[in-house]
Amino acid sequence: MLLTTGQAAEELGCAITTFRRLVSAGLLPGLSRRGVRVMVPLEVVQALRTRQQAPLDQVPAAEIAVLRVDAARRTEETERSWLGFAATLPPEDLLKALRGWWRCDPASVAAGGVLPVTIAGYVVAVLTGLERWEKNDEGRHAFPDVRLAGYVTDLAAPHTRFASRTDGDRRLAELLLSTRLSSHSGGAVAYVTTHTSAD
Repeated sequence: MLLTTGQAAEELGCAITTFRRLVSAGLLPGLSRRGVRVMVPLEVVQALRTRQQAPLDQVPAAEIAVLRVDAARRTEETERSWLGFAATLPPEDLLKALRGWWRCDPASVAAGGVLPVTIAGYVVAVLTGLERWEKNDEGRHAFPDVRLAGYVTDLAAPHTRFASRTDGDRRLAELLLSTRLSSHSGGAVAYVTTHTSAD
């Protein structure tokens, strides 16, 4: 059985535009077209609906930042060709596409030790290596040593890839990738409490 993007969004309790970000990011398998409509297999939507919440109580920090991104789009920037997330990007390009200058509290981001990347409330990538930061003239911060711990290529199955050889990075990626993680922010970076006390 196939659903329209509108029906799929209704099943998941989200806006159509939110669901279409998952489609545009290449995270959903088995899509087909009926004229201009994108059709989604019912089992894909059911898999998304039953996805577990991120086990934040296993993260050793009282609060972590969350990077909320859109599906990747071309950019004219000199150091990268893409901005945002796409499941088809190779790890080097994906890391560049996710790095940025953000309005954030860099000490809080660093203290969390991990930066989950979400699209439509699902963790699609995990960034680490946040210990050092820089500030530009606009008051935005970047983390020059950031690493791509892992990312999702199929959110329904799910299929994940690990991009870092560091054991701690892989553990965090395994813990968080393809889980649900809702966050609220007016900007790209949001903060969520993990309900644990940091040692």
